[in-house]
Amino acid sequence: MIVQSAADGDAHFVIAMRQHTAFAGSLARNFGNDTFAGLSPQEPMQFIVDHHDQGWVELDAEAPQNPATGLPYNLTATPLPQIVSTSAGSPAFNAEHHPFSGLISSMHTYGLYNGRYGLTDKIFLNMIPDELRASVDEMLAAELERQADLKTALEATNPEHVSDEFAFHAYKQLQFFDTLSLHLHLNPAGSRGDTEFPNVPCSIGEDVVISLVEHDDGVYALDPYPFAVDGLDVFTEGRYLVPQPAGTDLGALLADTEISVQHVRLIAA
Repeated sequence: MIVQSAADGDAHFVIAMRQHTAFAGSLARNFGNDTFAGLSPQEPMQFIVDHHDQGWVELDAEAPQNPATGLPYNLTATPLPQIVSTSAGSPAFNAEHHPFSGLISSMHTYGLYNGRYGLTDKIFLNMIPDELRASVDEMLAAELERQADLKTALEATNPEHVSDEFAFHAYKQLQFFDTLSLHLHLNPAGSRGDTEFPNVPCSIGEDVVISLVEHDDGVYALDPYPFAVDGLDVFTEGRYLVPQPAGTDLGALLADTEISVQHVRLIAA
């Protein structure tokens, strides 16, 4: 779950991971132009982007309370045992849909613990305490086995999708949709700021850095621009929540809270 920052006294916009992935899916659905190749294979890739954090669904429904804030745990503050418990769920779900969906989902899980395969210097695996390390190592080894099995399945049906170059191209597309979504979800409009997204693939073997500049009224300029339409309007669903007394059933409270929407507009710089 993502708990957006807020000014003192203001309600926080709380985004379930399925709402985060739905936003990422909107980006993926509109990705591609004369410079950037679109999704391939299209349907399995769209499915994995739409469901890349499926393993969080049950935990988000419970919405465990952070005693320090009175709100649900924000993504990065979630206790490590709970994060680890979500890790294998997404690849298992996506693999049921299509081997390629499962492969990219498994790479996403494995990459989150291993610096996104070298795309970032943040190594989550180094943060795992000793008492959890054996179970995490076992889970990651199982993901490598899953990837090998899924590649074997793809060899029989879509051998052109098995190469490391092809898979990493698709993986880096997912990372762009995920990290751009996170940048727009962790903070409200006006405090998101400018940033850069490295390693965004234009085509297989060719990556670029995309810069983002925040303007007023939820408008963000991207350079180079990777979407099919200049002036892409997308939205995130979530629920506004103020800190609650200890022991509040936040899952039930959120389920009874009206869904709100935050809009953004993406334009070419």
